[in-house]
Order: sequence, then structure tokens, then C-alpha cells
Amino acid sequence: MKTGARDTVLVTGFDAFGTHAMNPSALVAQTLHQRQIAGCRVIGAELPTVFGLCLERLDSLLARHQPLLVVGLGLAAGCAALQLERVALNREDARIPDNQGAQPQDRPVIPGAPAAYLSSLPIDAMLRSMSAAGVPVQTSQNAGAFVCNHLFFGLMHRLASVPALHGTRGGFIHLPQLPDQGSPHMPLAQMVHGIRTGIRCALAASTALVQQPGNIET
Repeated sequence: MKTGARDTVLVTGFDAFGTHAMNPSALVAQTLHQRQIAGCRVIGAELPTVFGLCLERLDSLLARHQPLLVVGLGLAAGCAALQLERVALNREDARIPDNQGAQPQDRPVIPGAPAAYLSSLPIDAMLRSMSAAGVPVQTSQNAGAFVCNHLFFGLMHRLASVPALHGTRGGFIHLPQLPDQGSPHMPLAQMVHGIRTGIRCALAASTALVQQPGNIET
């Protein structure tokens, strides 16, 4: 049952996976849950690091909340800054198994879907805003081939093809490790500050971006 209106921001994170005892993306989503940003209510949710199942959970959240904005978060252990992902690829090629043991190799996320989607977040404006707020941030052209990209592509495909989600913008941001997890790292409070700043910037964008599929030359 739909309980939200077009004043909701959905922020998703993932549970712990692989050798990581915690996942900062879930902690950021939990911290932002029920916060208000620029007059919008944030719904923070933890998704399973499982191919397929994470999209089933996403579908339930989208149907229930009908968000204006969706920001997926995930862990990229080797990065030192927040990474604003520009491109979701219709390809999965897992280096490690997911949390249910699946390890898909060289297959599409969604057969028959476009080769790629571009994020519909205002990436460049968010980059400037988050950097001005003192948060290390950069852009990325590749969200990987694991569950993060699986979710990112699945989200963008839904935003492009589901009439009820017309006008909803979305994208994906990778986070560094927490200080207790090793280096490079970033404090949780700084991650939360950066994501809040980015969301505020995205909500302030005067014109919703039109989601278009794109082909990637390989």
C-alpha cells in the first residue's frame, strides 16, 4: 500500500558482505532515516547484498513510498572519497559471491534492456556542492560488476520504464570504508554530511532530468 507522497527521498544501503564486518552504506541510510532535508522526508532502508533479492526489496520500497528521489549507497573499499556514479551498466561479473552464494559471470542484469543508463542525479552540481561543504568527493564512470551496479542498473531501468515513477530521479554513490575498517577511510559523520548535502543539491535542481538509455562502446 502506498503511504508516501512526492515529498519522500529514498536512501538505500547494503548489509555487510564478503570480508567486511560492517557496511557504512547501511549506517548512513539508518542515520538519515526519518530526517527532513529541504522539506522532504528521508526513508532509509538496508538492502541485502544479494543479486535479484535486492531489486525485489527495492520494488517494495518504490511501490510503498513513490519517492521523488532515490539515492543508492554502497561500499567501495579502495576509494578515499565519495564516488558519484555516472553510468549503470547492464552487465554483472561478480568477483566474489553475494550473501547467498551466487556469483554470476558475464551476464546482463536485465536481458533485453539497454546497454547502460546514465544517472539522473545532477552529478556535476552535486560534486561542486559536496566539495564546497568540505567533503572529499569525485565522479566515477564505472559502478563495478557486483551487487551495487546490479541495484543501480535495476533502479534506473525502473525509473525509465515504470509510469508511476515518471519524474523520479535516481542514482548511486559509493562510500569509503569507516576508520575501523582500514585505509583509505572516512568518518561516518562526514559521509552523512556529504550525502545530506548532495541530496539537498539534487532536490534544489529546478528541472527534473529526463532519463535516457545509452550505449557504451567496449
